Amino acid sequence: MAFSAVASAAFRLPLATRRFSNSSPRIRLQRSTIWIGHLRRIATASSMSQLTSETDASSRNDENSAEKPDDVVVQYVVLRRDLIDSWPLGSVVTQGCHASVAAIWSFRDDPVTLQYCDPQHIDSMHKVTLEVKGETQMMNLSEKLKSGGISHKLWMEQPENIPTCIATKPYLKSQVSPFFKKLKLCK
Repeated sequence: MAFSAVASAAFRLPLATRRFSNSSPRIRLQRSTIWIGHLRRIATASSMSQLTSETDASSRNDENSAEKPDDVVVQYVVLRRDLIDSWPLGSVVTQGCHASVAAIWSFRDDPVTLQYCDPQHIDSMHKVTLEVKGETQMMNLSEKLKSGGISHKLWMEQPENIPTCIATKPYLKSQVSPFFKKLKLCK
C-alpha cells in the first residue's frame, strides 16, 4: 500500500522536479529524497516514519559511498566497569546519557556538533561506548583527553561527586579514535 501511494504520487510530479543519477532515479521533495530503486525493498514498511527513515538511510548510503568509513562523525562515551558491575544497569545507562547530552550542549556551537545534530543527520548518529576499570582510569583518561585537546564532559554524579562517565563532543572518528585504542567496548 505504501509503495503504490508513494510511487503514484512520485510519478505525478512534473518532470522538472525529478532528478536522476547513473545508479538510481530519485525525486526531490523539498528536504526529502526518495530513491525509486529502493522502494521495492521498503514497500512492506508498516509506517510512513519507517518508510522515510529507511529511504533516507538508503539515499545517504548511496550519496556517501565515496566517504572513508573512518571519517564518520562519532561521539565516544566511556563508562566505568566497576559501576556497571555494582549499580543497576539503568542507572549506569543514565550516567552515559547525562554525559552525552552535556557534551552535546556544552559544544552546541561547534561546527561538527551542529553537523552531528543536523536534522538531516539526526537519525544516523554514531556513538562508540567503551569502558574503563574504575575511577582512577576514568580520571587518567580525562587528563589524557585534556592534554590532547579533545573536548569532552566528565560527568560527576551529584551530590556524591562521583566521576561516572566521559563523553566527547562529536569528532571525525579518524581524529579522535587514537585516544581510545586501548579501551574495550562496553559489554
